[in-house]
Amino acid sequence: MSATTTEAVVRMPSPAVREREATGLPGVTGFLIGIGVIALGVAALLLALLPEPSDPSVPLLVVSALLLAAGSVWLGGLFTVAPGEARVLQFLGRYTGTVRQDGLRWANPFTTKDKVSTRIRNHETATLKVNDADGNPIEIAAVVVWQVDDTARAKFEVDDFVRFVGIQTETAVRHIATSYPYDNHDEAGLSLRENADEITETLSIEIAARVQSAGVRVIESRLTHLAYAPEIAQAMLQRQQAGAMVAARQRIVEGAVGMVELALARLAAHDVVELDEERKAAMVSNLLVVLCGDRATQPVVNAGSLYH
Repeated sequence: MSATTTEAVVRMPSPAVREREATGLPGVTGFLIGIGVIALGVAALLLALLPEPSDPSVPLLVVSALLLAAGSVWLGGLFTVAPGEARVLQFLGRYTGTVRQDGLRWANPFTTKDKVSTRIRNHETATLKVNDADGNPIEIAAVVVWQVDDTARAKFEVDDFVRFVGIQTETAVRHIATSYPYDNHDEAGLSLRENADEITETLSIEIAARVQSAGVRVIESRLTHLAYAPEIAQAMLQRQQAGAMVAARQRIVEGAVGMVELALARLAAHDVVELDEERKAAMVSNLLVVLCGDRATQPVVNAGSLYH
């Protein structure tokens, strides 16, 4: 299955929102501004109480209160971003941007700042029991390595992007398992057992197509378990053993025929003995029995002539 075919099968809606960088200030700058405003508020308070503590200046008190309140609110916009983490900002329910730079940062104190991990994660599916393309029950499991690439889509396009990745991965594994036979039995086409690289590439393409709406990037996927279901495992094992035995016998016969041809050619080249067609046929038969037999042969010494 090609990437084009996968995209044709998996039709996900276009994302309504995409990640963009949030406006803000470095944390140190925001902290100094907040401290400066609070210092001005304290200075205004001192000026209000300095001339006559029992009769302070009301305007200066008002200014001091406003500055202290503004400084406290301003400092509320400070937040930290850890490595491998992003903060998704919302103001009155509207997405305003994402902060990915780690360290101390400042943004509008009235925005909510939700954490979204951008670290590399992996998800391993449970062992799934499905039918392959030939209808045989098989057990299959896979692991997918993924990472959040668009925090806005991960936050707003799906309810729970971690659970979404898990369900879509299992769906893709089931679809791949039912699209290919476990073993092609010497027939043309791909099989789950013999074409692991091609199958895993197809699996990665399909998972990526399914989770792109959630802003997730698939790094790699691999099959971790692949076997026939227990109810047919013994029968399929006997079939594989029979196929292996036939293939081994074929190699043995090919080698034996080559050795017989070499023996006849060497005998004729060195004039060791002259054999008519009947004796050649007997010699070929005896050599093939010796070379192709699966038991040790018992030598027979001919005490007579070549023809008796």
